[in-house]
Amino acid sequence: MDADEVVFEAALEMEGERIDKCISNYLGTLSRSYIQKMIKDGNVLVNDTSVKANYRVRVDDRIRFTVPKSIEPDIPAQEIPLDILYEDADLLIVNKPKNMVVHPAPGHYEGTLVNAILYHCRGALSGINGVLRPGIVHRIDKDTTGSLIICKNDKTHHAIAALLKTHDITRTYRAIVFGVIREDEGTISAPIGRHPTDRKKMAVNEKNGKHAVTHYRVLERFQGYTYVECQLETGRTHQIRVHMASIGHPLLGDMTYTSQKAPFKLEGQALHAMTIGFIHPTFHKYMEFVAPLPEYFTNLLEVLRCR
Repeated sequence: MDADEVVFEAALEMEGERIDKCISNYLGTLSRSYIQKMIKDGNVLVNDTSVKANYRVRVDDRIRFTVPKSIEPDIPAQEIPLDILYEDADLLIVNKPKNMVVHPAPGHYEGTLVNAILYHCRGALSGINGVLRPGIVHRIDKDTTGSLIICKNDKTHHAIAALLKTHDITRTYRAIVFGVIREDEGTISAPIGRHPTDRKKMAVNEKNGKHAVTHYRVLERFQGYTYVECQLETGRTHQIRVHMASIGHPLLGDMTYTSQKAPFKLEGQALHAMTIGFIHPTFHKYMEFVAPLPEYFTNLLEVLRCR
């Protein structure tokens, strides 16, 4: 029977799940017993190593296995408008809107960025991350807006992934945070890992965290708030949100990493992936793209300036 390899990295919400349950939830099509047999037969690898069915998944674990084509979830291509900043034969840069999930998940196979790019690219996408994440080489949160690289072939995917691994991609964000930051710029170097008591959150974790560095620069100060630019040196899950909260300046609207309520109607954190730059894998020259601030963000800035 025809089979395809599926490779994915464990997301934050998978942290602590048994590997058999994690795969079952990820695909939404295989029984736990079938997956347990796959694991017993050595057909499931985590970080290129065989595991047992009771292995507990960690964030960013690389999970690899094969499944018959007939039981892969059918991800529909949907005609959803895309804000495309750049496109060529190898990749495209999209400006993701707020409230759009990047890739499908069990029980939620429509309305995502993947559905939109499947329609736009007519199947011309890299397949390295499996059927649920074709073309996806990195991601941003549902409530974060801004620039994302989509890879159209495996060669480009490998090249961009290598640049991400060596921190050779420029990624700058714009954010509005609680409090007035006194210094004009600074660097936060603090390892990020799973929160010790809340598995749905990340935290500065000196014992089990991964190296993480965020550079920030103040753009504008308001009464009680600061508009900042953040540049990622590394790319950990929720990195900017965790790092800014760790120095006492959580993001405005971020209900996960602060209990402070903002007097504004916001849907999630005020965070925008503004600039992305990299050496193009085919043209071998540096290219940089800027996603304009979304309307909600510019309106919020005006409100803060008038307070």
